[in-house]
Amino acid sequence: IPELQQKAKLTVVSSTSIVEGGSHDVVLKNATPNIIKAESEMSKHPQHEKALRVLFAYPDGIDARDLSEEEEHAGGAGKDYAKIIFLSVVIFCQNLLRLPAKDAIVDKHPVMQDETRGSAEFVWLHPPQGCAEKERKLFMSEIKVVPYIPDEDYDNPAMVVDFYEFTMANCLFLNGFKDTTLVFDMFFRKNPDNQGYSISAGQRKLTRFLLNYHFNEQDVHWLRTKGMSEEFCEYLRTYRWKGDMYALPEGTVCYPHVQMVRIECDLVGAILIETYLLQTMNFHSLIATKATRITGLNTHTPRSVMEFGTRRAQGESAGNDGAYAAVLGGCIGTANCLAEMKYGSEVKAVGTVAHSFIEFFPTEFDAFKAFADTYPDSVSLLLDTYNIMESGLPNLIKLDDYLIEKYPDDPNRRVKSARIDSGDLARGSKRLRKALDAAGKSYIKLVASNGLDEKKIANMELYEHAHFDSYGVGENLITSASDPVFGGVYKLVAVKRPDGSYQPKMKCSDSASKAIIPGKKMPWRLYDENGQAQCDLIAMDGEVIEAGKPVTMVNLDSDAIERIVTIVPTRVKQLLVPHILNGELAIELPSIAEKKAYIVKQLTEETWESELRIEMPHKHYVNMTPAVAECRSRMYAELHGGKGKLDKTAFLLYYMSCRSQDRERQLIQKPLGEIGRHEGLKIPFWRQSAGSSPAGGMEKPR
Repeated sequence: IPELQQKAKLTVVSSTSIVEGGSHDVVLKNATPNIIKAESEMSKHPQHEKALRVLFAYPDGIDARDLSEEEEHAGGAGKDYAKIIFLSVVIFCQNLLRLPAKDAIVDKHPVMQDETRGSAEFVWLHPPQGCAEKERKLFMSEIKVVPYIPDEDYDNPAMVVDFYEFTMANCLFLNGFKDTTLVFDMFFRKNPDNQGYSISAGQRKLTRFLLNYHFNEQDVHWLRTKGMSEEFCEYLRTYRWKGDMYALPEGTVCYPHVQMVRIECDLVGAILIETYLLQTMNFHSLIATKATRITGLNTHTPRSVMEFGTRRAQGESAGNDGAYAAVLGGCIGTANCLAEMKYGSEVKAVGTVAHSFIEFFPTEFDAFKAFADTYPDSVSLLLDTYNIMESGLPNLIKLDDYLIEKYPDDPNRRVKSARIDSGDLARGSKRLRKALDAAGKSYIKLVASNGLDEKKIANMELYEHAHFDSYGVGENLITSASDPVFGGVYKLVAVKRPDGSYQPKMKCSDSASKAIIPGKKMPWRLYDENGQAQCDLIAMDGEVIEAGKPVTMVNLDSDAIERIVTIVPTRVKQLLVPHILNGELAIELPSIAEKKAYIVKQLTEETWESELRIEMPHKHYVNMTPAVAECRSRMYAELHGGKGKLDKTAFLLYYMSCRSQDRERQLIQKPLGEIGRHEGLKIPFWRQSAGSSPAGGMEKPR
């Protein structure tokens, strides 16, 4: 009925007929109900939502295919029936996504392909049982169809979800697993820019997100239109996050394969947070890591750096979160005003003037003077609008002399700094510094900006002896332009059994070295007598690592010459700490200043300098306990084809795990040849025998 379709702005992929007996069949030709769109002006919801109300009637002996224009003009009966039939079909099809009326009977069955209809599926909706055929009673007195209306201003972080997460959760929910507890690990596989470390950040935002996790009516409405079950949608309506979140404290130096976050929650709470969790942790960690290198914390040469990248950030949220993360990584301020409003004065908004301000005035000096008269306590100027040495510098000196004359007794009211944003920055800094010192104005500081990053700054300082007091760094920081992706992943590692134990889960790969580490785990950091981190150790949750006692470990790197080592750590630290337990906050979130100090302490006192260098950094050792290594190797052998066997190292680990600690030490200390004969293995241990080593009685250095 083209005229009615156009009037109601409806599109239906179906053919319909009303047959004697009150049955209503709808043919959906290779289509699914959610492609049917309804947008009608025929009635309006009180909240201005477009709605459609119709009585679901069963007229006698009317067939939509028999309606004609002549019949419609003859008394209008045909038109009315056509309208009822058409709108009934639309509403029925849309409500296929919802539960039918409690007294309705819905049957679906395929029909054979014929010349007129082709291959299709018939959906029969019968009147309730006991309904008199002649009475044609209405068993759906009123059906309301409210199509989802997009809203550009809508924002609920809980809906930052990849759609497959909803499809998985809905399926598992309908199959009776809604109360099953899952354990997921968030970790990454390589440091940005192939550097030797990363900084873990984003925990504060993630914690706040989970504590306020909820869905509302608009979310539930949209999910219905996307095919989610009514039971699942109703469950989400009142859902609150009641899981456990263990994470590295924000600002922790971290390494590949070591968990940054461990989530333990019911399947809905574990699955649906994946995208937001990864988005938050990946971006914050990326920018904080980049900032520590630009600010020189990694090379123990701290610099004053201001974050200037908001206008080049990938969106508003990236500008705000990036400013926060940059300050964690050592920046002293940001150009972003909203960031200070959100996070406080510790993320200080800074800035002075742009070239357009200088250009507006008749002369450069007029612009300088106007700014100084307005802000005499914080005069910072831009010198490269016209010519740095021939215009900017002379007017800068002239302005400072003007301030001395105007405020002779107030030494604070002087030119504080001058910035250059173009040209040869290193050469310009040396010329400016020399000229300002000669004019008796050594207190004026120099600031550089213009496409800077850690390598450009280091080159200017090391090779050209540039004399800048601070830097403004924009797009190369806020986007981490040299490596703009922090590759964190979120993987299922265990499922909690009814008896409280955990069944390890594993995603395999064709490369055994890239297979994830299964099981509910806890990472530890082991320190030497100098307080520096020797390695990270991934243990099963519940395994206890003690300082002063030998710890046997398996190197995660399968190519390592020495897969199995034993050390005696001076100090150990459990890395993951509870942030949320049973949906309740379990930690006092530290201030930004405390997190900045925490990062500095780790990079200056606890991290090997070889891991911090920019070029060819040392790879931090990440090891597994024998129990973790055996579980990983065994599961890989079982799951990857089902016919694999444990490798020799894993077999030995399993053998060791069945012995007491004394027996384990005896095995480790056996001569290499004896181990080979006894176990049928040839493992490259470096220890030859008890109390001796290739290094002449001394243990091999790490």
